[in-house]
Amino acid sequence: MRRTADIDALEGVLCAAIGSRVPVCSLGRLGQDADAFAALDPAVVERPTLIGGGAPYAPTGPAPARPALDELLRRAAELDVPQVLVPQVRRSDDTSVLREAGFVPVAADPECVFRLAGDVDEALRTRVGADRLGELRRRHGEAAREVRWERFPLRELDGHAGARDAFVALHESAAPREGAASREGTTLYNADALDALARGPLAERTVMLVARRGDAVVQAGLLTRSHNGRGVYCLTLATHDAGPGAARDLREAALYEVYVDAQRSGLDWVHLGRGDAARMRGLGADLFVPVDHWLRAPGLTPPRADGGGEPALSAFAAPPVASVPVPGPARFRSQPRFDVVDLSSNTNPFLGTASHYPELDTAELARTYLSTVGRLPGHEGLGALSTDHVLFTSGAVDGALLLLAALASPGERVCVTSPTFPLYDHFARVLRLPVVDVPLRGEDVNELDVERILAAEPKVTILCDPNNPVGTRLDEARVHALVAGGQGLVVIDEAYVEFSEKPSYAGLVARHDNLIVLRTLSKAWGLASARCGVVLAQPGVVDALRRVQVPFGFTNASQRAVRDRLTDAPRVLYSVRRVRAEREWMAATLADHPAVERVFPSETNFLLVRLHKHERVLDRLQAAGILVADTGRVIPDTCRISIGDRRANNSLLAALTAAL
Repeated sequence: MRRTADIDALEGVLCAAIGSRVPVCSLGRLGQDADAFAALDPAVVERPTLIGGGAPYAPTGPAPARPALDELLRRAAELDVPQVLVPQVRRSDDTSVLREAGFVPVAADPECVFRLAGDVDEALRTRVGADRLGELRRRHGEAAREVRWERFPLRELDGHAGARDAFVALHESAAPREGAASREGTTLYNADALDALARGPLAERTVMLVARRGDAVVQAGLLTRSHNGRGVYCLTLATHDAGPGAARDLREAALYEVYVDAQRSGLDWVHLGRGDAARMRGLGADLFVPVDHWLRAPGLTPPRADGGGEPALSAFAAPPVASVPVPGPARFRSQPRFDVVDLSSNTNPFLGTASHYPELDTAELARTYLSTVGRLPGHEGLGALSTDHVLFTSGAVDGALLLLAALASPGERVCVTSPTFPLYDHFARVLRLPVVDVPLRGEDVNELDVERILAAEPKVTILCDPNNPVGTRLDEARVHALVAGGQGLVVIDEAYVEFSEKPSYAGLVARHDNLIVLRTLSKAWGLASARCGVVLAQPGVVDALRRVQVPFGFTNASQRAVRDRLTDAPRVLYSVRRVRAEREWMAATLADHPAVERVFPSETNFLLVRLHKHERVLDRLQAAGILVADTGRVIPDTCRISIGDRRANNSLLAALTAAL
């Protein structure tokens, strides 16, 4: 609830709950927030405190502007209250006024939001996996056979005396278990508070949800429609504890019921309140908004200002990039917009959700990517990276273009190591950057000439490892020597690394300011159509790339596809094993084929093959309707053959035989 009017309306509810004409109470009486203050001096926790409005009932309140804060402090002085609390402020809000006034932030649980995207089951499956979805559906089905859920407008509370009494009783019994009781054993959702809420302006947007088992109410909660009409806040949900796990199961069943109802009503999101992020992820939440309480109390020292906002820009950023900020929309990506009335985007409001711009806050998706990929073999050390080390791009090639534009200036050299992916050279020349080519050496075309690269003093060196089009891996010791010995940036494109049994360099990004790793979901993850690349780099480098990246390039459809695939990692790993097995079979079969002179070693999903009669064979393959990559211009008499399924591979072999 981001409107000041809503927070003001809830102040009367808080006063009713604590039995006071003004919102003054100890911190220990603030429901679940009591735990957030547990580390403070007991005297601070017990001391009378003026609460800034009725925010304890709301998901968050807006950070107060100077006039509102001055009025709050004046009121505290008038009441002779020594402490003032402004609870539940999003960290993305401008809190400079609170700091200047001597308030101290106290970390609280984040806001947790389930964003609807089409079908509820599909949204849940992409976030929690098929097994967890099945568990939630099973619990909902079992509960639906035992209880019936009812909804009625809160303004009709007087006509539902039984539900009213049950709501109060359930919340009073739940308070000790949830740490939400005061010393007197009351709860913020007592009878007086409920009556005040039912008489206030929020009653028009609030319904009571109750679950009955027979005639007994075993669950009761409040759901409030957002003022922008796009979502619903689950303000509270208390459940009868009928045995170990029973209350949890019924609560999860009720939330699933809320999700389904929200979908039927055409809503975009369900706000689950504040809570432990790991537990809420298991319920499908995919947006987590960091929240702080701001407290001014005797003896508390405000922390030093840390600058906040964006990370310090990398020294590698090109001067023009250092002189401009992140473009408007992306600069505010961490500021949630789901619960505001957005009249800033100039889109057509009459054509549905497709008119909304894509989500810019991809932090939760980045966390999912890091945690999923970090469990793969060869990815040790990835746990040292945070979401600030991750930037999603429109494929890895977009990442390569961004980093050249953001980190190199005209006249600064870019080093490539041929044979390699041709777009590195292409992008550098388009950006008027001189290119130095230091060819790979050796029979397998995989020996890195570190000395020549260092002597060229490039601003950026781009390595393709595993190499495209060869398929081999570079010597690890030489790569480490290049990263440690150079003054410039080293970019390693790992588009095919999942097919390799050698480790990734991604885990080293946190230890080297000059190392950037490019990844993609187009290859092993099978999402070429989603156009999702990943840049792993120091936060200051990521910030530089954001300054040249086009906002909104990562569509909501692509984000959903990526999240879906990341939660289905076992299937991906199984497919990678199949590709590797087919690669080895094809390599052995081609090596014995009379049309083939040599098959190069490969740690990718393709094979580089040298042919005896290169042009004739490629002509015959094309005539047979088979397309391979002609690499003869970079490595004489060769072609690159992607690994297909057995049927496609047999078709290739048959066409090769026919070409003899």
